[in-house]
Amino acid sequence: MNQASLSPCLAQAHVRVASACELGEGPGWDAARHEVRWLDILGGELHRAAADGGQHRISRLGRKTSYAALTADGDYLLVAEDRLARFDPTTGESHTVLSFEADNPLTRSNDARVDTHGSLWLSSMGLNAEPGAGSLYRLHRGELTRLRCDLSIPNAICFSPDGQYAYFTDTPTARVMRWRLDAEGWPAGTDDGVAAPEPWADLRHAGGGPDGAVIDAEGCLWVALWGAGRVARLDSQGREIAHVALPASQPSCPVFGGGDLGTLYITTAREGMTSPGASDGSLFAVDLSPHGIRGLEEPRLKLS
Repeated sequence: MNQASLSPCLAQAHVRVASACELGEGPGWDAARHEVRWLDILGGELHRAAADGGQHRISRLGRKTSYAALTADGDYLLVAEDRLARFDPTTGESHTVLSFEADNPLTRSNDARVDTHGSLWLSSMGLNAEPGAGSLYRLHRGELTRLRCDLSIPNAICFSPDGQYAYFTDTPTARVMRWRLDAEGWPAGTDDGVAAPEPWADLRHAGGGPDGAVIDAEGCLWVALWGAGRVARLDSQGREIAHVALPASQPSCPVFGGGDLGTLYITTAREGMTSPGASDGSLFAVDLSPHGIRGLEEPRLKLS
């Protein structure tokens, strides 16, 4: 049975910015600038807009870029197909900090998010989603460590509010995994090495593939279901308890923002569509504060 028929629809999301992204992804909320930012990966663009969708600006980056992590210094670290680069949102200037799979022209960056320790988890995947071509990494104080390989489309990277767990998915498996972390935010060790992540949520009957995700203030996980036109809310046991619908079939990633962190912004994509609709690829938004639902402040990346 499709889980969508079992969980209540809290609200319908509406277009906030008609950005027409080929592959909208990686949304983030910059509280200091009171703006939402997101990427068009395939278009090589960084989009920024005020909370209400006004003052929409586009920076052309010149390469496939999937995330812009807010740093402790107030600028962004761009996660791109072959490098990590600092980007000044005021001047638009950037400079490379670190190579990222630059020796592999068949991959690009994909999902990423900063953890509760101020470290960046980021991923790669094949340019054509080749099975097993992707990996999962952690950038901790400027040092990049690969945590897992042989992934196809790593997504849904997010963290429990107490920092005890990391979540991620390999989208084709339709399962969200949970990884116990140690006190410094690394996958916890055992007598035999590093503990394996455990299956946490089975979304094989959710109507779409699990894509990007974010955690709310209650510790529930919101995951975009690519192909299903909705974002599902999962409780601490990985059970779907509610969802938000939107008139675009390919939602890619949610994030909480707005002055009270009560607005859920959702990126979407028109990738692979022969006849995309007018709203496909737009940034959507829905106010969830009437339901008592709010997000968490975005951690800032610490590079040293």
